[in-house]
Amino acid sequence: MTAEADLVLTNGHVHPLTGDDPDPFEAVAVRDGRIVRLDTSYEIEFLEGIETDVVDLDGRTVLPGFIDAHTHMEVIGQYEREADLTDADSPFECIDHLAALRDEPGRSREGTDEWILGFGYDESRWGGDYLTRDHLDEVSTDRPVVAVREDMHVASVNSVVLDRHRNELPESDVRTAGGEPTGVLVEDAVGVVREYISPDVETTREYLQAAQAYANRRGVTAVHDMVRQSHAPRVYRDLDAEDELTFRVRLNYWSDHLDAVIETGLRTNHGSDRVRTGAIKTFTDGSIGGRTARLSEPYADAGEGDAPPDERGDWVVDPDTLRELVDRADDAGLQLTAHAIGDEAIATTLDALEGTDGERHRIEHAEVLTDELIDQLAAADVVVSAQPNFLKWAREDGLYAKRLGDERRLDSNRFDALREAGATLAFGSDCMPLDPLFGIDQVVNAPSPEQALSVTDAIRAYTAGAAYAGYDEDRMGTIEVGKCADFTVLAESPWESDDIAGIDVELTVVGGELVYDGREE
Repeated sequence: MTAEADLVLTNGHVHPLTGDDPDPFEAVAVRDGRIVRLDTSYEIEFLEGIETDVVDLDGRTVLPGFIDAHTHMEVIGQYEREADLTDADSPFECIDHLAALRDEPGRSREGTDEWILGFGYDESRWGGDYLTRDHLDEVSTDRPVVAVREDMHVASVNSVVLDRHRNELPESDVRTAGGEPTGVLVEDAVGVVREYISPDVETTREYLQAAQAYANRRGVTAVHDMVRQSHAPRVYRDLDAEDELTFRVRLNYWSDHLDAVIETGLRTNHGSDRVRTGAIKTFTDGSIGGRTARLSEPYADAGEGDAPPDERGDWVVDPDTLRELVDRADDAGLQLTAHAIGDEAIATTLDALEGTDGERHRIEHAEVLTDELIDQLAAADVVVSAQPNFLKWAREDGLYAKRLGDERRLDSNRFDALREAGATLAFGSDCMPLDPLFGIDQVVNAPSPEQALSVTDAIRAYTAGAAYAGYDEDRMGTIEVGKCADFTVLAESPWESDDIAGIDVELTVVGGELVYDGREE
């Protein structure tokens, strides 16, 4: 006699998203955290028992669980627990959010008690410039105030931070006007501030628990978390041991952890069912928003402020150091993932990866593309780990029009051109925002045909593609018998919606357990 299922989802539209594109099934059955059958609702009824949890989907759409291939969960937790500046439409709204946090009772935490922190501002929302020390001095003139830009490559600070820490900040990464610091910091200077605002273990746990709830509400069942000088790996493993981890995590360690990773014997894919070691992460360049992504031609708005007229961006990690990192990680049996946004940075990264023994090394972002680079990315044994939500800046009169000009904004993030050439695409959010449906909406309705994907291809990049990027194609990414029972259940079909970003996530299932139920919200 066939054993009963633990969970049955019935009377829905279950899309396996396997390569042969079968018609959706009506129902799926789960036992011991794995998928055991896909069939009609009638046939699946035979697997129902006294203790089976039966969920009537009432026509809802079931997809493989979304996998965010590039995110920073601690930052998501900071959005949730500190000042969230992502929706601010003016510097004054940012000031208001920070001031409200300043006045909130019970905010004291060891290591961060005097700092006022805000995350996620985007000056392109108000068509202006970065937040400055003058703005943040309105929040406080006696406590340090930090507002981190959405890309995390730029941070704005008040006079207190500058007065206390100016000697520690790399001069080249401190923006000035008339010889005086504006309060805008980039790259390594941001790193200095980050050390002062890093949370302790208890606060990190609070951040990560808030972040996983946020992710589950958006249908995310697995993440590739980029971690640096953080207690997150310990906290994730603690949560896993306590059965309190409600998604799967791949830990991509920053390159400054490489010695420790090698010494402790960690290798890519080591770990448990919920927490595994991923790649070694490195930068090459910076960001387009910060004018630090490394381009082959100057920025369209080069020369503004204290920037040189031939400004082409920076090397955050120079090409020689990158090659050394690639060789060391590859020799140690570790996947390597390199942040490269500008076309010169992408070309340099491809050169560094050429000839490596390992498979599935990754290039993160790969935004500013040429036809030659697209062909090289398709021919190389690398994964293009990209962020479709970045297309929000590639629209007419958007940030990329200002930074790159019209021609290059339309040459950025050419996902369909990459797909057509045969490149392997994996989608993530980089927290801008962490919302797969928003990213899918952006790419389905992209500004140019070469940037746009079909709904099916977009979802696959956020499921099967992301699974492949994490060596997890045998466990997740599609709905097939034997795979992990990780599902995202939507209120309506994205194939039939005019507003994919607005579709409600109704249920999120990880390992056959309902980790989010939004049906009654």
